[in-house]
Amino acid sequence: MKHVIFTLSLLALVSCKDSKNQDLKTETAEQPAETDNHHDTHEASGVYSNAWVSEIQIDNGEKWQADATTNEGIQKLQNTINTQTASTLDDYHKLAEQLNDEKNFVVKNCTMKGPSHDNLHIWLHPLIEKIDALLKTEDVDDAEKITVSIKENINAYNTYFQ
Repeated sequence: MKHVIFTLSLLALVSCKDSKNQDLKTETAEQPAETDNHHDTHEASGVYSNAWVSEIQIDNGEKWQADATTNEGIQKLQNTINTQTASTLDDYHKLAEQLNDEKNFVVKNCTMKGPSHDNLHIWLHPLIEKIDALLKTEDVDDAEKITVSIKENINAYNTYFQ
């Protein structure tokens, strides 16, 4: 079921209207191979980090203008990540499913174009990977670390977009 959710997420991402989608499809398809040690895999893939901040840009010193639907979806993501608490693996998986649904809303309803859209994808692509990792994790400590990274990622949206 989790693989179906991830596959649907990727399909939704591909449907977003921009020429840069081809690059994102390629990046998404090239996931690191799974290993027996989930921590090593997540560290190698950057699931715990927010290295994307070195790639994202600002619009001539200003935040990028996002469309109302994107902002609405991000607001839902922020509300969920900032208000939901999880302590068991089942709790973390339920949180991941809710975040995945909200992220899919953003991707499906994306109407942004140009540089603002490109930068949205710089922010969004790592979030998709983190949510997928949270869906798949089988370790509570791992889930907690991934959730912290997801929270940082989601809350950073307001630094770059308005």
